[in-house]
Amino acid sequence: MNTGGNHLKVTHFMRRPRPNVFSIERLYEDVRGAMPEDCRVTVWTCRNLSNGVWPRLQDIWLARKHQGDVNHVTGDVHYLTFLLDPKRTVLTVHDLVLLGRLRGIKRWIFRLLWYWLPVRLSRAVVVISESTRKELLENLRCDPAKITVIHNNVSDEFQPVPRRFAAACPRILHMGTKPNKNLDRVAEALAGIPSRLVIIGPLSQSQITMLRQYGIDYENHTGLSRAALVAQYGAADMLIFASTYEGFGLPIVEANAVGRPVVTSNILSMPEVAGEAACLVDPFDVASIRAGVRRVIDDADYRRRLIEAGHVNAGRFRAEKVAARYAALYREIANAPGRV
Repeated sequence: MNTGGNHLKVTHFMRRPRPNVFSIERLYEDVRGAMPEDCRVTVWTCRNLSNGVWPRLQDIWLARKHQGDVNHVTGDVHYLTFLLDPKRTVLTVHDLVLLGRLRGIKRWIFRLLWYWLPVRLSRAVVVISESTRKELLENLRCDPAKITVIHNNVSDEFQPVPRRFAAACPRILHMGTKPNKNLDRVAEALAGIPSRLVIIGPLSQSQITMLRQYGIDYENHTGLSRAALVAQYGAADMLIFASTYEGFGLPIVEANAVGRPVVTSNILSMPEVAGEAACLVDPFDVASIRAGVRRVIDDADYRRRLIEAGHVNAGRFRAEKVAARYAALYREIANAPGRV
């Protein structure tokens, strides 16, 4: 029960951020800024990176000393739940991408320590899309009533930026370079289309070679500040986000908010996030990706409709709405008797 008068004390347990990886940190910073006054959130950040057994055990032990009326493990470091009070702990699961990459005993151990036990030791589990909810239920067979969908939020830093579409040679923004971001098929799809591909994220030598083989005119940016990242959306003509796996797909909404047409995948969470505000393509089909890009470039009326729908869509994901949903969940947990 809440023992802090009229104020609910919530602890956000955060991973120690890695260089150039700050998506979870950014999301919850915005949520905290929009939280209702009766929810007072403090932050505890892991002392160690999530590497090795001893550093993780140390953070599990340290985390137990910083509990609030509600404990919220905000993602990635799911193992922090092991010594927190299960009656007042919330866990956010952003995706199950690593589970899909493992096989055999490694998969079994990872599933146990990163998903099965943390979910069992939490009063409530938040997932960021219906797609992730379905995936979690398929892999863990846990109680569906324990799982709540609360979408990610888009930062207020992403605001409409007027720009005349450069149809002759558009700047096409591509977020991310990990395998699921599908850069190889995107490059193949863009081959021969006059454009400049703006790639955010570190490129491997094999990716650089591949881009050259397809004759892609590109520029690459890494280590961007938040302001610089926002500026890249404003400087782009469109976003290509033909990912093969996402738990959510925040770049879709960020581009919507800035007023840029989006081409994204027709699988998993991406149609849910995009709604009517993107051109959906098959991320495994180069011809489908190419056709989507060409349609956005060639059809001005279609672009206009996508941009208009994007402004409406972005409104679904504003921080105030997301924070209100988290606050309601926190209150429910703080005032709920009984065990997990």
